[in-house]
Formats: sequence, structure tokens, C-alpha cells
Amino acid sequence: MNRIFRTTAIAAAVFSVAGVAQARDQMRIVGSSTVYPFASYVAEEFGATTDYPTPVIESTGSGGGLRLFCNGVGEGTPDITNASRRMKTSEFERCQENGVTDITEAKIGYDGIAFAQSNSNDSIDVTREQLFMALAAKVPQSGDENGELVDNPYKKWSDIDASLPDREIAVYGPPTTSGTRDAFEELVMEAASEDMDAYGGEVYTDIRSDGAYIDAGENDNLIVQRLSENTDAFGIFGYSFLEENADSLNGASIDGVAPEPEAISSGEYPVSRSMFFYVKNQHADEVPAMYEYADLFMSEQMIAPMGYLQGLGLIPLPEEERQAERDAVKGKETLELSALK
Repeated sequence: MNRIFRTTAIAAAVFSVAGVAQARDQMRIVGSSTVYPFASYVAEEFGATTDYPTPVIESTGSGGGLRLFCNGVGEGTPDITNASRRMKTSEFERCQENGVTDITEAKIGYDGIAFAQSNSNDSIDVTREQLFMALAAKVPQSGDENGELVDNPYKKWSDIDASLPDREIAVYGPPTTSGTRDAFEELVMEAASEDMDAYGGEVYTDIRSDGAYIDAGENDNLIVQRLSENTDAFGIFGYSFLEENADSLNGASIDGVAPEPEAISSGEYPVSRSMFFYVKNQHADEVPAMYEYADLFMSEQMIAPMGYLQGLGLIPLPEEERQAERDAVKGKETLELSALK
């Protein structure tokens, strides 16, 4: 299934000229590029099986989507936003300040962050510490893990460890607005640096900006394409994209664990994360399609083992957790700040 990012203009008749909300059939969804393929499949099915038009979906990144979502109620703001990480407390507080006070959180499943390359290369095993040393803006001076921090001097992977490829460090990855970038910084950069004395007991997440890390935008398909063009490079993106392109890519094992569904769902794979969407309940009266779409997304048909979305790379939640999340959506449970802390 080709993933074509469709950024479509929103119908002009969303709201009346007086600013009074009017009912509309077509939903607006924004957010994560990683969740996009799953949401897009549900949207297409929704459009085909109900009397509502197919929702408009924009791939804006998790952070970008939450920013749009939290801009306010009505006036063309999104109805739902997708996220490949949980909403931050600062984002929740911004929503509240802007009048977005009734939000339902839906956890749809798990995903792993793949560190992948062209399968013209032999697969490799890297540690989170090696990834950190390759991508951190400042690292301890060579040969002295507790010593002075210096601008990252490493040009090749083999400069970090002789067991790694003798290739220049070139990593295509997501921008700072991406939930994948947030998760990578937390699960790799923070995890690797928290025990390094050189950082004074603080975590360090600054990514180098000297060309070794290439911001490839929100479209993960473009990263995949670039790996076929530059077979020396690596890419950072969601596991679902690795699975879909298994004929041309191979994913590195991280800390000895391969990116496979069972390891991701169990948490054994060290770079795994949960995926979400958020519903703006205050749009319910104006957007009657919203809850029907949310219920379809959370159905067993979509998110269960053997569901349609598993075929796209979704790692399902355990049955009990799936039911709890489904009940939260059906009950329109309001997200509280305390749940995010």
C-alpha cells in the first residue's frame, strides 16, 4: 500500500461568518506521520462504509498536530490529532488555556522506532550508547568518559567502535516537531546519557547539527527513499515503515534485540513506544462523524491481533488494555492533567 500524504484544504463551510459553529460532515485530522498510515486506512474505510465523507488528514508531526489541536475550539481547528507519543503536560496546559478543556485520549497500540539501512548492507547490532556517541552534539573527549565535553569529532561509525561499519555517519531522521524524534531523544539519548558522569548527572539530548544528522522532514517515506539512494546512510522512522519496506531495508538490532513485533509489544526492544489519538469532545455537536470514526478506529476489526492495522505494522495492545481504551473512547472520558504526570 503506497502512502501518499494528502494535505487537503478544509472545506470553506466549516463555520459561519458570524463565528457560530455549524454542523459539518467532514472531519479534520492532523498529527503524527507514524500514525498517519493507520488513521488513513481507518478514514478510507469510514468513508466507504458510512454516509459521511472521508475525513481530511494532514501529516504535521505529533508536536505540530498538538499545537494545531490546542489552538482552540471551532474556527477551523482540528477535531482529532494523532500522536506517536503521549501528550505532554505543557501541551495539555496550553489546550486548557485556549479553551480546549474536554479531550479524550485513545491509545491504539505500540510501535518501535527502527534504525534501518539499505539491505544491500549486512545487518548490524548497535547499542544505545553507540547511537548516542554518533549523534550527540557534544560528547566526552575521546578516551575519557568522565572528561571534558567536546564537539562531536566522530566522522565514521568505526571511529566509535571498530566493530561498526567503516562508513561515514549519515542518519536521516525526523524534525523536532515529530513524536518519533521526541521518542528517540527519550529512549536513546536520555537513556544513554543519564549514567555518563561527563554530563553531571543530567540527561543530554542535543543532536549534532554538522551534517551527520539530516532532518528529512515529517514524511517517513522520503527517508525510506533516501536510503535507497544513499546506501551508506541510516534512517530513523517507525517500525511500520520498516515492515512495509522489508524487501529493501534491514533494521539494526539495538542492545542485542531485533525490531520485531513480539519484542516491541513486550517492551524488550528498547526503542518502543505507544501511539495515540486525541478527540476534541467540544466539537461533537458540530461534527457528528467524530465518535463514529473514533469507535471504528478502536474496534477489534482495526486494532486487534489479525485486525486490518496489524497488516500495516501496528503492534496490538493486550486484550484487556484494548478493551479499557475502547471503553474510555465510548465513554468520552475527559483526560486529566494528573494522568499525564
